[in-house]
Amino acid sequence: MSHRASASAAVLPDFTRARLLVVGDVMLDRYWWGDVTRISPEAPVPIVKVESTEERPGGAANVARNAAALGARVALLSVVGKDEAGETLARLLEAEGIEATLHRDPAVATTVKLRVIARRQHALRVDFDIAPSHEVLAGRLGDFDRMLENCDVVVLSDYGKGGLAHIPEMIGRARGRGRPVLVDPKGGDYSKYRGATVVTPNQAELREVVGHWRSDEDLAERAQRLRRELGIGALLLTRSEKGMTLFEEGTVTHEQARAREVSDVTGAGDTVIGTLAVMLASGASLADAARVANHAAGIVVGKLGAAVVRPDELRAELEAFDPDPET
Repeated sequence: MSHRASASAAVLPDFTRARLLVVGDVMLDRYWWGDVTRISPEAPVPIVKVESTEERPGGAANVARNAAALGARVALLSVVGKDEAGETLARLLEAEGIEATLHRDPAVATTVKLRVIARRQHALRVDFDIAPSHEVLAGRLGDFDRMLENCDVVVLSDYGKGGLAHIPEMIGRARGRGRPVLVDPKGGDYSKYRGATVVTPNQAELREVVGHWRSDEDLAERAQRLRRELGIGALLLTRSEKGMTLFEEGTVTHEQARAREVSDVTGAGDTVIGTLAVMLASGASLADAARVANHAAGIVVGKLGAAVVRPDELRAELEAFDPDPET
């Protein structure tokens, strides 16, 4: 396995020219921030005195939010319920400048994840998550085709909530029109991602598909076999504190993570695929896109909750890592 340095301080591409289409499972992230000063007399649990609340787009909506924060033009296709959470999510996306096509389905409940945070630590998470009883994007391929015309890269964000019932057909239609397709996967069946340009599993997700590996060499063999069998252009494996490994035909490239204090890994995968897509849509090579995405992930895990990275933060990170790219 080869090892190479992360991104240099080279000038970032013009992200404002990048056009993305994000399709997948959206959700609403709610945060209750507070403090703990005592234990409940009713049960041995802490009492969190809530001092403030916040709402942010989650899931595929967080991928779109990350791409938009970098300056890209982003369209989002998904389904929400005809409920308060769906209305809130639509309002938040509009405020972020995202062109969201959210179909309101009265038979679907918008997924909500409520996080209670005390003293910058997660005290509790409550999920309001009801699986849909039908294919929530059935009949929406016409919207997908229409939105394909105005994008450079497609991102499929699969959270296993039912928003991506037609993945193989979407990949086929996008690739047929020359659009790269990036997939954030879910579950143990990767056959539905056949023909994708890049798939971005984390270690647990890849292990569910290829089994436990004994060494980096064994990992490379298993990852490359999976990639070849499914005709996937590349696998970008996110490895937490170990950084990332990019598996392409004939090459394996590792990007080391920078040592830093980790506050929260929530949404880090969304930042990775969002940054990767924006870089590719801006004309960068996959290797350069992976290096920059690795830095973006390093920035976002230092923040609390599902967060985004701004271009100035990314530029400063690259310059701090390699202030003189010629040396």
